[in-house]
Amino acid sequence: MTDTEQAESAPHERNFGWWDMFVHPDDDPRSDSGYTGEHDTLVGYLRDQRLTLELKCAGLDAEAMARRSVPPSDLSLLGLVRHLAEMEHTWFRRVMAGQDVPRPYRTQDEPNADFTGAVPDPGTVAAAWAAWRGEIAFAERLVAEAPSLEVTGTVDDETITLREVLVHMIEEYARHNGHADFLRERIDGRVGQ
Repeated sequence: MTDTEQAESAPHERNFGWWDMFVHPDDDPRSDSGYTGEHDTLVGYLRDQRLTLELKCAGLDAEAMARRSVPPSDLSLLGLVRHLAEMEHTWFRRVMAGQDVPRPYRTQDEPNADFTGAVPDPGTVAAAWAAWRGEIAFAERLVAEAPSLEVTGTVDDETITLREVLVHMIEEYARHNGHADFLRERIDGRVGQ
């Protein structure tokens, strides 16, 4: 069976092969190891989780990005991009930097707007990626400029360290990248790695 034939049959037939992976291991931009020290380890693993989200969404049009998982869920890859932009914004901009700025998607009236507003529109997809990348750029600057992982922020009147926020964000991405595995496989048969 050719790679094309396997790809066309993928949603119905599960056969291992590089054709259904996101990237060949030799071309994988993620490092997943080899870090020295706690700071570099946390930053490196978070970077790899962010790259994983991008890989899972690569090459999809707006309709595929916004495709919902299964009723009644409103989960979609686009919703995950928007949600993770919201999480980057919340934890780094609001909690760690103490900025009192509006959230990108959620409001009091629409607490799930990151998912419910994930519609199959190219402009919505482009805006979501721009928001996500902008929040990551802010977070990376904040972490790079922090004198230590002991720098604190405040959430719900409780103190939290940068270390805890980085660990939380790794966990947040890891959980949602698992969701993204299933979403992407349902769209075109490509499986996670």
